[in-house]
Amino acid sequence: MSCIRNPVGWFEIYVQDMPRARAFYEAVLGVTLEKLGMENPELWAFPAKPDQFGCGGALVRMPGVPSGGNSTLVYFSCGDCANEAEKVAQAGGKVIQPKFSVGQYGFVALVQDTEGNMFGLHSMA
Repeated sequence: MSCIRNPVGWFEIYVQDMPRARAFYEAVLGVTLEKLGMENPELWAFPAKPDQFGCGGALVRMPGVPSGGNSTLVYFSCGDCANEAEKVAQAGGKVIQPKFSVGQYGFVALVQDTEGNMFGLHSMA
């Protein structure tokens, strides 16, 4: 019998200025990131519970690895993605596409962090 898992098991968002990036994501998502035991690369993990739906991930600062301009898009789950999108500009980021419907799959907003990475916010309301 094969093991069936969610398609995404982990994500990493590469950054250049870790304190600025941490402050941005903590302000927008209302979470506290936890430092993982590595120095090079430096990783700060988003809160995750392995026994629940979804996946874990981290901000990563690694010398020689640029941030921004990548083709990976991570979506964070929200109660109402419009609320988190409003916090993006206040935290130093940019709203690329305000909340819009994706039909029966809910709503999304596309935003950019302080490091130039675009990410999505998803909600059912």
